[in-house]
Amino acid sequence: MKIVARDIPPRAVWALEQAGVHPLLARLYAARGVQNPDELDDGLARLLPPDGLKGTREAAALLADAIAADKKLCIVADYDCDGATACAVGVRGLRLLGARHVRYIVPDRVVDGYGLTPPIARRVKDSGADVLITVDNGIASVDGVATAKALGLQVLVTDHHLPGLEMPAADVIVNPNQPGCAFESKAIAGVGVMFYVLLALRAELRRRGAFASAPEPRLDTLLPLVALGTVADVVRLDPNNRRLVAQGLKRVRAGALPPGLASLFVASGRVARAATTFDFGFALGPRINAAGRLADMTLGIECLLTDDAARADELARVLDAINRERREIEGDMREQAMLVAESLFEEGTEPPPAICVFDPDFHEGVVGIVASRIKDKLHRPAFVFAQSRAPGKAHELKGSGRSIPGFHLRDALDLVAKRHPGVLLRFGGHAMAAGCTMAEEQFGVFEQALAEVAREWLDAATLTRRLDTDGPLQPEYRRAELVDTLHKEVWGQGFAAPTFSEEVEVISQRLVGEKHLALKLKHQGQPVDGIWFGHTAMLPARVKLAFRLDADEWQGVRRVRFLIEAAEI
Repeated sequence: MKIVARDIPPRAVWALEQAGVHPLLARLYAARGVQNPDELDDGLARLLPPDGLKGTREAAALLADAIAADKKLCIVADYDCDGATACAVGVRGLRLLGARHVRYIVPDRVVDGYGLTPPIARRVKDSGADVLITVDNGIASVDGVATAKALGLQVLVTDHHLPGLEMPAADVIVNPNQPGCAFESKAIAGVGVMFYVLLALRAELRRRGAFASAPEPRLDTLLPLVALGTVADVVRLDPNNRRLVAQGLKRVRAGALPPGLASLFVASGRVARAATTFDFGFALGPRINAAGRLADMTLGIECLLTDDAARADELARVLDAINRERREIEGDMREQAMLVAESLFEEGTEPPPAICVFDPDFHEGVVGIVASRIKDKLHRPAFVFAQSRAPGKAHELKGSGRSIPGFHLRDALDLVAKRHPGVLLRFGGHAMAAGCTMAEEQFGVFEQALAEVAREWLDAATLTRRLDTDGPLQPEYRRAELVDTLHKEVWGQGFAAPTFSEEVEVISQRLVGEKHLALKLKHQGQPVDGIWFGHTAMLPARVKLAFRLDADEWQGVRRVRFLIEAAEI
């Protein structure tokens, strides 16, 4: 592990401090590329305009016409948190804007697979719908869109994933990553795309005089859901995404959130009035995702849609129980997968450039989580495969992969598919996360092909685990109230939460709970507690540590402690 301090541009720090930004925050922001105070303005007026997102005007016209004609709309969702929140935002928003007939269908991870497939298109048609809207999927659903069109449905695709070589023949496509789209925020999540479509629809209805005799609907009520989906999908928090998340957090902290979100905060033991991006990413998001992994994402979507507090509490408790089951399955599977992964190389030697793991007993609902754990431990692109549980598909493997910086996973799959035609039945995804399906007998071919691409693309520097930090922490900033200030900021993918690093003295250390290292440290001459979760190896008397700040309470007194992330030994 190499612990590296980020560069901190002094001019940017000075400009931010002159604008009244706290000196520590100025340093943190500057190290993350913020150059002037305007970038920190999270007001709604600073959001990128909907007109800049290709297809929004046409989508708004299509939906406005459908509402005027009292057509039946059906949203085809996805079975992750981004898809669930995008569906809830779509249903709630369309109803707010006057649509009287809005329903949704969410694919089953096992039976239906990913995206708008021809069978799902037929289900939408059989439901009596006139307009089919995809959220967080559809850009790769060429056959599904063709089937929907052949059945006489109008099709609006809203997505954010990278398109393939062939675009679906939808009536309208809204996707920042489609050819010809100049929208600045290429990292917007699927829920954000749907929110932007609704903003454009409201503007179109305004132009048509729909609000001449009634107040305009408040779409900002949807921002808590937008924030949750954006953080949970681990998209890069560029300035526009940070504004969406900040606006959502403000409303959650003020108590302006849907009953389902409020219930999920309670079920996960979190406090909504002190909500953070950490809560979205590690408490609420996993509980929504668990429904899609092990059960039916309808449970998650219904929790986000209901306005009945009692029903919301019931659904949140069910989701919490499913998440506990997910953790148990994941724990057992992670141990087995790690054993298989570590058997691929001799102890004391470097792991192969890419890791592929398969076991017949693996559960396809948690392969992505386990791949992430392997990637984190071995610092290699990792794929974990499970046998498909879909009827008649037991001969197929479904895999989910996670990558490291410098290795674009979706592009790697594309190259494997070109070099070995027929090996991959389906694939798609992003730079850091992707999925694929193949016949079981092709596993060995895929494993070798992916390793070959990894050997070509990855060098020694990329394969060396590196942790970027914010350097030393000045002792005057080791205060509980400053920890609270940091926690309230918007951190996440591409805008990492503050992690400091410096050499400290280890006064004492002991194991707690058999798997966590509790530490008494001396930081710049002053004592401070530390905890390293999931770490059992003892540390030397002096060591360079990377740590985050936390505050715990003991006998009514709040104290700062260090959450250890890594050690450079």
